[in-house]
Amino acid sequence: MENVKNELEMLTAKAETLKAIAHPVRLCILKGLLDSGACNVSKMQYCLDLPQSTISQHLSKLRMSGLITAQRQGIEVYYSITDEQVRKLISALFN
Repeated sequence: MENVKNELEMLTAKAETLKAIAHPVRLCILKGLLDSGACNVSKMQYCLDLPQSTISQHLSKLRMSGLITAQRQGIEVYYSITDEQVRKLISALFN
């Protein structure tokens, strides 16, 4: 019974990860971070041709899910992928 509960918790966590990345803009953000490493919102805005507020909303969702991290460097914030499984998944999706 404990094994079933543990497996269900693991499956729930995986489903939450998939929900977090299941949006074209978030997939594009993750692919861009995978391809170019840490990146700030200004560069993402240029690449995605979307308003900064839209990108920030998607970044917030990815951060709350624990898939990316933000690191302040002076006045800019750089984002990068922190979840190795997500890194592998994005790589597999686009290779």
